[in-house]
Amino acid sequence: MAIENPSREEIKKILKDNKRIAVVGLSNNPSRTSYMVSQAMQDAGYEIIPVNPTIDETLGKKAVDSLKDIEGHVDIVNVFRRSEFLPDIMKDAVDIGADVFWSQLGVANEEAYRYGKEHNMTMVMDRCIKVEHAMTK
Repeated sequence: MAIENPSREEIKKILKDNKRIAVVGLSNNPSRTSYMVSQAMQDAGYEIIPVNPTIDETLGKKAVDSLKDIEGHVDIVNVFRRSEFLPDIMKDAVDIGADVFWSQLGVANEEAYRYGKEHNMTMVMDRCIKVEHAMTK
């Protein structure tokens, strides 16, 4: 199954309707891409939940060790990890009932994509959420 992302209009709707983002691999280092992208999304009004077992907090938010440690519903799981980690992260995203699975630019995995689609998850891979958000304005 080839990876097929939603249309620009669908992505615009995803970003309009989903405001709670769990960021897997979010760093507390301001020079890292995950930090810069998440800060921009936070500044745009999105709630950011850091998911990283190696840090205590970032962007003024306490970090959790895994997706399963998040209380309440997660709209978007945004992933800043290497492609080979996506299948396990995808399983956790399905288990917590997230609506959208989004992997950042350069990150894609067909196994994870297939699993997400089988579980009716909206899938976006190999796209930067910050860039896509900027294009919706």
